[in-house]
Amino acid sequence: MSVAKEGPKKITTHVLSEMKMKGEKIAMLTAYDYSIAKIVDKTGLDVILVGDSAANVMAGWETTLPITLDQMIYHAASVVRAVKRAMVVVDMPFGTYQGNSKEAVASAIRMMKETGADALKLEGGQEILESVKRILSAGIPIMGHLGLTPQSIHKFGTYAVRAKQEDEAKKLVEEAHLLQEAGVFGIVLEKVPAVLAEKVAKELTIPIIGIGAGGGVDGQVLVIHDMLGINQDFSPRFLRRYHNLYAEITGAVGNYIEDVKSHDFPNEREQY
Repeated sequence: MSVAKEGPKKITTHVLSEMKMKGEKIAMLTAYDYSIAKIVDKTGLDVILVGDSAANVMAGWETTLPITLDQMIYHAASVVRAVKRAMVVVDMPFGTYQGNSKEAVASAIRMMKETGADALKLEGGQEILESVKRILSAGIPIMGHLGLTPQSIHKFGTYAVRAKQEDEAKKLVEEAHLLQEAGVFGIVLEKVPAVLAEKVAKELTIPIIGIGAGGGVDGQVLVIHDMLGINQDFSPRFLRRYHNLYAEITGAVGNYIEDVKSHDFPNEREQY
């Protein structure tokens, strides 16, 4: 009698909570398309973030603000079709949840129905709390995002480290607690002092994922184009490049051009 093989254990909000309790770090990266998502999912990555950073690395916009709900749905659905194990979290784009909680829940429901994603990520604290609660009431898991929130870049006017001053640090801790009390399953802390991020991770029971927030949090996230060295124009202190695909791609394309120009490609074995 044949026995069906068990597939890889799907990462859920419950699994992430268990990982925090056990002290097991959570590994998270962005992906925006089927092919890359399929590769990274097979590595054992815990969480794939379909980030609104697609506006920057996929579409060439200077900020994350221009990307639309339709475009995020396209990227998210492409990723979900490739993934079997990792949890897929999708950024709600700018303008789909700020200021109007009814519109927020409608956008969130559409995102979940049309993509098959596991959860959504929203930037902000007190000012978006009503939207967070409405979306959660629809049974949709939410990951929060505090610290540097790129959708508010025009408000801040800079990508500098956030919450260095005592009053802003206190506000961040308070808002992290508010989000946890509302029911979010985790929070991303971006570009905040390591000591502050560690304090939040210790005080809260939900997983805290850092990007430029030191090693005292429960996990890390990076943009895949940055960590693979595809994007050479972005070099913050927190970024560790694990490869230089920019050099490999330009080298491969250069070889291809040379082979075409010299009549070396295609050879007799490469034609019908």
